[in-house]
Amino acid sequence: MFDQACGIPAILVSLVLTLPACAEDADLKALCDEAESRYTELFGHPSSEEEGVTVVTMYKYRFCPQKLTVPVGTTVRWVNVDKRTSHSLVLKDEGEPESDRLFPEEAFEFTFLTPGDQTYLCGPHWETQEMIGMIAVSP
Repeated sequence: MFDQACGIPAILVSLVLTLPACAEDADLKALCDEAESRYTELFGHPSSEEEGVTVVTMYKYRFCPQKLTVPVGTTVRWVNVDKRTSHSLVLKDEGEPESDRLFPEEAFEFTFLTPGDQTYLCGPHWETQEMIGMIAVSP
C-alpha cells in the first residue's frame, strides 16, 4: 500500500519500522555487556562460571538478560551490580513476597519448580523504569 501511495518501496518501509526495535536491542546488549563486565570486576570471574545457578544481573534499571529460558529445577540468582542503587525482586506468578532490598553486590536466589512463563520485576523500579523480566521454565 505504501509503495503505491507514496512511491516508497514496501521493503524500505518495513526496514524503517523495525529500526527502533533493532536500536533498542543493541542498546540493551551494550548495557548487558557492561553489566557482565561489572560482575566480573566485582567477583573476579564471569557470571557463566557460577556453579549450580544461572545469574541475572540487575544494572542501570534493567535485568540482564531480560528474557531467559531454563529447565524446571534451575536456581536463578539475581545479583545487583549497580554502584549505588538498590533493587528488589517480585516473582509475580510464584506468589512469593517481595525480596528485601538488594544493595550493590547482594543477591537473591529462587529455584523454579513449575514449568511456564514467570514474570518478575523490581519492586521500586518496575513502573517508572520498566524494570521487568521474564523466565520461561521448560519441563
